[in-house]
Amino acid sequence: MEVLKTVCELMALSARTAPKARGRDYIETRVVAGEDLVRLGEAMIKYGQEKGKASIERDGKNVLNSTAVLLLALKDAVPAGLNCGACGSSICAEIPPPTAGPEFEGTWCTWRITDLGIAIGSAVKTASLHNADNRVMYSVGVLARKLGLIPGQVVVGIPVSATGKSIYYDR
Repeated sequence: MEVLKTVCELMALSARTAPKARGRDYIETRVVAGEDLVRLGEAMIKYGQEKGKASIERDGKNVLNSTAVLLLALKDAVPAGLNCGACGSSICAEIPPPTAGPEFEGTWCTWRITDLGIAIGSAVKTASLHNADNRVMYSVGVLARKLGLIPGQVVVGIPVSATGKSIYYDR
């Protein structure tokens, strides 16, 4: 359904215009469909099987049954400069640079991660306004990042579908 790709584009618009701490935007978006969506879903299934993560395998099957996926990433974010201590450092200058973890990079300024969360919330609100079934999935982001589908250190995916009953629940 072409309309679901349009909904994902509107979701990306909502993420782009969502409020960001101190007005600085470090959010990247990309709509994935077609061959890239199949490659993503299949990679998720394989990764889930290899790592013994049944939830990622299950989510990969959901992606394969979706029409499109919106990817959102936090990319090259710098601390907000508030010296609030929410990240665990007394001052922003003491936040260590992000280091590679098994699936994402971290440590991050709490407010930059919050920016990503607000962008996600704005995107799913838009999906809901258009009656598109959707589900926020960290697992999509893991493989989207590994496949190079979007640049960023922390990535989340939101697949969308339109069926008589949401494919993302009662899985």
